[in-house]
Amino acid sequence: MPTPPFPSARALAVTADARLADDLVRLCAAAGIGCDVVSDAVDDLRRARGAWGAAALALVGADLAREVAVTLPRREGAVLVAHSSGAGEDAALWRSAVEAGCEHVAVLPEAEPWLMERLADAAEGRPGGGVVVSVLGGRGGAGATTLAAALAVTGARQGIATLLVDADPLGGGIDLILGSEDAGGLRWPQLQGAAGRVPAGALRDALPRIEGLGVLSWDRGDLLAVPSAAMSAVLAAARRSSDLVVVDLPRRVDTAVECALAASDVTLLVVPAEVRATAAATRVAAAAGVVAADLRLVVRGPAPGGLPADVIAESLGLPLAGELRAEPGLAVALEHGEPPGRAGRGPLAQFCRRFVTEACSTRRAA
Repeated sequence: MPTPPFPSARALAVTADARLADDLVRLCAAAGIGCDVVSDAVDDLRRARGAWGAAALALVGADLAREVAVTLPRREGAVLVAHSSGAGEDAALWRSAVEAGCEHVAVLPEAEPWLMERLADAAEGRPGGGVVVSVLGGRGGAGATTLAAALAVTGARQGIATLLVDADPLGGGIDLILGSEDAGGLRWPQLQGAAGRVPAGALRDALPRIEGLGVLSWDRGDLLAVPSAAMSAVLAAARRSSDLVVVDLPRRVDTAVECALAASDVTLLVVPAEVRATAAATRVAAAAGVVAADLRLVVRGPAPGGLPADVIAESLGLPLAGELRAEPGLAVALEHGEPPGRAGRGPLAQFCRRFVTEACSTRRAA
């Protein structure tokens, strides 16, 4: 998968050390980001104030750290860079970093892999990334896929850059629930060999777009599992390319699902308001809870025996994220290929609007 060009993303390297400048230009080129070098002291630094503030990433050579400290304003994410010169250098480099307002220190060549990651993030413009929400059912037919699709559709309707990931190979294909099985683009079989760092922009552009959101689903082939390395790499790229990533998970917790749960900021467990469904969900909650950092319950009505949502939450030992009241027209709409949440009405859409707004605003605040 080719790395897309990012002509507007540029780093600024401030150093008079020719060897260090050459290394930084080389690393920037490898990460797909341009690099401007300021190599002389105070006068050139003053003229570079505009570029300093606009640069996707600021790299400060240890040789000009003092000049940067007295000439340029503090800025977020600046990195002090130096070549290794032996034992006892760490304290002096960190003092220089603090003086120049740098948040990180990178000693080359040891820190080249770390610095490459920072540069690649800067090239893609998303160093923090979006929020990842996983959804799984407490029993078969709980409605997890419907909720996952509705969350993603709601995010897209709110103007949020959203990616929906179908991680359940036996679920029938989430593109069907969106009514767009024939949309062109990559599916999981073409990504099963992904590992390491997947270019976020390339992934975003290669996936089908349905209802204004990116969708990663399955084809009708024989692939029934995703390697854990591919799941981790794809979700990391998805987080960098989107503000909201929604993952539809199967009930079985294999190594790939564990990777998805570990990557998730929030995991929603959907349980119908029934005694047997609650009993079945106990094992799912126990397995997912070992890995998921934040596991919450969503109770779906109707409740044939009047089982209250708070009793189900207490039984499972999970916080209650919300209740979904019965929605009689939903099943018919899904059969007709109407994506859930598209109309913005009904209990499902109301829950999704509230949850997406809270999740994304919490991520931005963090």
